Amino acid sequence: MSDVRYLGRLTCLRCGTAYPDPSVALMGRGCPACERDGVPANVLPDYELPAIGALPVDDGQPGLFRYRALLPLSQETPAVSLGEGGTPLVALPRTAERLGLASVHLKDETRNPTWSYKDRLAAVAVTKAAELGAPAVVVASTGNHGAAVAAYAARAGLRCVVLTVASVPDTMKTLMQVYGAGVVALERHTDRWVLMRRLIEERGWLPLSGHASPPAGSLGYGVDGYKTIAYEIAAQLGRVPDYVVVPVSYGDGLAGIWRGFADLVALGVTDRLPRLVAAEPFGPYGDALAKGADVAGPVPVTPSVAFSTASPFGTYQGLAALRATDGLTVGVPDNDRIMDAQRRFGREAGLYLEASSITTFAALEELAGRVPAGSDVVLIGSSTGLKDVGATAAGLRPVQVVEPTPDAMDRALG
Repeated sequence: MSDVRYLGRLTCLRCGTAYPDPSVALMGRGCPACERDGVPANVLPDYELPAIGALPVDDGQPGLFRYRALLPLSQETPAVSLGEGGTPLVALPRTAERLGLASVHLKDETRNPTWSYKDRLAAVAVTKAAELGAPAVVVASTGNHGAAVAAYAARAGLRCVVLTVASVPDTMKTLMQVYGAGVVALERHTDRWVLMRRLIEERGWLPLSGHASPPAGSLGYGVDGYKTIAYEIAAQLGRVPDYVVVPVSYGDGLAGIWRGFADLVALGVTDRLPRLVAAEPFGPYGDALAKGADVAGPVPVTPSVAFSTASPFGTYQGLAALRATDGLTVGVPDNDRIMDAQRRFGREAGLYLEASSITTFAALEELAGRVPAGSDVVLIGSSTGLKDVGATAAGLRPVQVVEPTPDAMDRALG
């Protein structure tokens, strides 16, 4: 298994140009040649993956670093870990029965240290930042990404600055700040990228999110943190599922999960990929696939409760993942539908997902009839509903104060 290793180079997903590690100037920006073509494309790590028939695991490493041989890191760099990964795969038998499927499971990423799957990206990205001796890390985020990077930067003793927007919920701002990050809000989403580029160029800070416009995706090293979701799903389910439904914005998680399953094929652990499904509020991926385009968006947008994924743009890396897996897209633009799905999922599954994450459940319901009976489906539960309790509470009945009698209780409960 020692033959499984990171090759110390990054390759453009679109044109195949290889760049030496670290090629810091490309981080969050992508391949310069493709950028000049008007198609920003991420550069992602390369590995040597012989068909050994097994997944190399080192149980002496913390968290997701048990898969260190398949991560783009020096073997000497200490892992920056908070015990992320190893999240449960929760069976949803009532959902499966209702939709006529063999099984539906939720990969419950809310169990990560900052309660979202962004911890996987942040663990690997911040470890790489420490390896490179970065003076500080900077991230543009509406919440989960910023909170995760802030937490792991704190663990590593690295300065962290988060560029957000004023409209994000106070809970998200609090999470970013409580880990010690410097947090500032900008009026427009695109202003964050302008400021980030100046901080990169003038101060040498390492970007842990994208700053290209149109977007290319986040730091390629961090994208590979999401590969570990695929490894865990295959191990926990005992097989590769037929479908994996992912909440999608710039496609970091989607691309990483695709790359993880592709690793399993290359290693000889399995001979097939699942079909990936992109659950997206406004549909840039679906639009691009329908047109055969390599640029996803912009598409029209409206205010969305699924603010973590409510983007008018997709990315080339997201399109590549969908095309490689014969994937599907489902647009979930309606706020009332999203919040109704959140409440129904809470009642049916006993789990509370953020609005952006519950789009996977709504997408699966829309696909009912198109997904063959007997299919195994995994939903990626990317973040907890506790990140935006106010949006949920707005659709619930107020809790009434009652007299201590059964009749009073019945009247209050309707």
